[in-house]
Amino acid sequence: MVVPVNTSFEDYAKKVCKQFTEAGFMADADLDSGCLLNKKIRNAQLAQYNFILVVGEKEKMTNGVNVRTRDSKVHGELSVSEVLARLTLLKQSRCANAEEEF
Repeated sequence: MVVPVNTSFEDYAKKVCKQFTEAGFMADADLDSGCLLNKKIRNAQLAQYNFILVVGEKEKMTNGVNVRTRDSKVHGELSVSEVLARLTLLKQSRCANAEEEF
């Protein structure tokens, strides 16, 4: 998964990324200040990340992330703990279509 972020929320994005890697997931934070958020999301889709977690001011205030899948489906804002729980269940069940089951 990747965490595209507006540059002013870099520390929060790093924190979120760390939480997911510590939980056993592969996660990257896109901190490139030269790209707009829409470009970062598109780059993540093209790179075939299954889940794209977008963070901004609203998400930082609520300790959440905005979840999208590589097929452009938007699941909306969820807490970090909720996303971790859902992804952990999908990982444990070895679900073949995790993006659809999320």
